[in-house]
Amino acid sequence: MVRLAQDFSTRYMLVNGHGNFGSVDGDSAAAMRYTEAKFAPIAMELLRDIEKETVDFVPNFDETLKQPAVLPSRFPNLLVNGSGGIAVGMATNIPPHNLGEVIDAVVAQIDDPDITLDGLMRHVPGPDFPTHGLIMGQSGIREAYRTGRGKIITRARAEIETYGANRSRIVVTELPYQVNKARLVEKIAELVSAKKLEGISDLRDESDRNGMRVVIELKKDVNANVTLNYLYKHTQMQETFGAIMIALVDGEPKVLTLKELIGHYISHQFDVIIRRTTFDLERARARAHILEGLVIALNNIDEVIALIKRSPSAPEARTGLMERFGLSEKQAQAILEMRLQRLTGLEREKINEEYARLKETIAYLCSVLENEDMVRSIIKDELLEIKKKYADKRRTAIEPAAGDIDIEDMITPEDMVVTLTHLGYIKRLGVDTYRSQRRGGRGVAALQTREEDFVETLFVTSTHSQLLFFTNRGRVHQLRCFELPLAGRHARGTAIVNMLQLAGGEKVTAVFPVSPENNGSRFIVMATRRGLVKKTRVSELSNIRKTGLIAISLREDDELIRVLATGGNDELLLGTRRGKSLRMHEKDIRPMGRNAQGVRGIRLAKGDELVDMARVEPGSQILAITRKGMGKRTGEEEYRLQNRGGMGIKIMHMTERTGELVGVMAVDGTEELMLISMDGTLIRMKVDDISRISRDTQGVRLMRVGEDTEVVSVAVLQGEDEGEEAGEENAEA
Repeated sequence: MVRLAQDFSTRYMLVNGHGNFGSVDGDSAAAMRYTEAKFAPIAMELLRDIEKETVDFVPNFDETLKQPAVLPSRFPNLLVNGSGGIAVGMATNIPPHNLGEVIDAVVAQIDDPDITLDGLMRHVPGPDFPTHGLIMGQSGIREAYRTGRGKIITRARAEIETYGANRSRIVVTELPYQVNKARLVEKIAELVSAKKLEGISDLRDESDRNGMRVVIELKKDVNANVTLNYLYKHTQMQETFGAIMIALVDGEPKVLTLKELIGHYISHQFDVIIRRTTFDLERARARAHILEGLVIALNNIDEVIALIKRSPSAPEARTGLMERFGLSEKQAQAILEMRLQRLTGLEREKINEEYARLKETIAYLCSVLENEDMVRSIIKDELLEIKKKYADKRRTAIEPAAGDIDIEDMITPEDMVVTLTHLGYIKRLGVDTYRSQRRGGRGVAALQTREEDFVETLFVTSTHSQLLFFTNRGRVHQLRCFELPLAGRHARGTAIVNMLQLAGGEKVTAVFPVSPENNGSRFIVMATRRGLVKKTRVSELSNIRKTGLIAISLREDDELIRVLATGGNDELLLGTRRGKSLRMHEKDIRPMGRNAQGVRGIRLAKGDELVDMARVEPGSQILAITRKGMGKRTGEEEYRLQNRGGMGIKIMHMTERTGELVGVMAVDGTEELMLISMDGTLIRMKVDDISRISRDTQGVRLMRVGEDTEVVSVAVLQGEDEGEEAGEENAEA
């Protein structure tokens, strides 16, 4: 009885409870001496017409009483409120449904006995749990309705709210069916304590009489979507409802489909209506029989009174009436028991009217018993009456699961600016964010970064583009552009490590977009610290798992340092730490599969290593930067084209004053250069301000560094000349 009075256990409560009947936190109900209970109005619909012999009664457990074998159930309660139970060798677990939807499905099957499952599911899209929540996908629902067994994935409803500076929180307002809220909160706390779930700063239950609210506050810059998905996987925020629709049919347990369940209910209602109509007809005929006798008596009232007065006793008077007027014993007895007030004209008229109504009722009841269409119509009318009185809105939302639809179809194609900072913060924002400016303008701030951080990668791409992320371990990960956090112009973005499953010490080396239409012609060229290069078709890097794929096989002492997207006819320049360079044509590198190690790009001297790779275009200049802050520009024509695998030529005259090479890149003079030193000092300058001198020189001082520090990273940023749309954000980065 307690479950029937709990709004979180029973979809349509059959008992109104007064007192403590438990809670969603698992609190037990008070002892029955402290509570009161009565039938809920909808429960009376289960018992309606039970007094009219509509169902069979059987002895109770000790045969002292009679109880109904089944209730008339004027609505399909087995589907509406569901059922759960365990027997020997079998169990049933029928999910609850929305009353209005189930009634519409019953009416539809009455109108069309050959209705398909799709036809029924247009009315009943799925279960409707009392605790609201979400159902993920329809495949499990369809399987349960089609076969009687299925796995239905349910989820808590959670919203991600932002507050403060780069802070977010997950707010849970609805739970899956039969999930204990207090136990769920305890489980999340255990995961945090065990260091299995990081990034949560606070956890509290703010639920009150107005509704449920569990707040999970996250640490700064933690990706809320990643945390939420972890909670779905490792807690009861996502549960599987195993539907097993077993019911007793003529005393035999059977696994029933949705159509069979509705069909058996319709058959039961046929039986109820026929038995109720038969009961009403017998009562009407019995009453009509009495009224016929009263009418005869009233038409012969004087003779009837005289006969009664002459009779010495009531039995003799009854016999006399039966013999004189041809009445039955019941009719004669009714005349003897008739009050004198029935002799008035008004009472006589009432008897005649009642008799006329009864004849109409009897005719109608007979037609019902003779016409099955009328029985169907009665069932439909009474069900729709209950729907109008008790139906409510659906509580549980049904959302498409991954694989049911392509999420990409729901994303509007539009251009996005994607930025990745030196410290690994990524975001996307609309191209319209950057207003068009005149040449020489100040630009607009792209984001608020930490003092030692800056935008290192920036490109414009479509929301539907695939983004490839290459790591120093030689693995490639994939995200679609619309999966990146959409942030404001001044927001820093989200740490990329929160979006990709990276191993310890693994970091992103390069990221760039790949459009579906050019997968067949574009290549990826990778360079490793040991001087190897490898070219792979973009089409080889498809179907990337969440954990990533191997893009290049690396030896233990090697790592991926640079990745470039090429068109198949480009020229590449390799630069080593000790100042050697080799310019070669891309065609010298044959395309290879993912698991290949690559081929030798440049032959390294002992103790030397590759530090950078650039794509060279005719008319460009080669910019070289050293660890001691020296740098220079040299025309690309001074770097002759060579065969792959050679020792290369000098890129710069290396001395103790210059230090070793830290970066080499191709520029056209419109860019800006960013240098960052070991102690976090950052300097920014225009590339055009750097002297253009010959190849075999030391260069000029670009950044003064102390004896204990050196330049550790360089990056070229697009300058204002290309910034009339997306490039100008670097002006105040």
